[in-house]
Amino acid sequence: MKKVLVGALIAAAFAAPAMAWEGKVVACYDKVWVPAKYGYKQHLIMAAHTEWEYKNGQMIKVHYPAVYKESKHMVKAGYYVAKKAACK
Repeated sequence: MKKVLVGALIAAAFAAPAMAWEGKVVACYDKVWVPAKYGYKQHLIMAAHTEWEYKNGQMIKVHYPAVYKESKHMVKAGYYVAKKAACK
């Protein structure tokens, strides 16, 4: 009798978590990484200009374009988002 009672208690202990589940899956979500956003700023180093130069016995007019230095700064850090997905 004791063995039957102990066996029944052990079986009930293992079955209890399974019997406790009464919920229903409503929706599933995946964890998706959204990368950081960066802004760029340009700093003028040398303005555009033209110069006269003497080459091969001729006077030539040479155009030099503007020179910029670009700096990058973080506007918004990266983060995770829950995106609705099909349940597995």
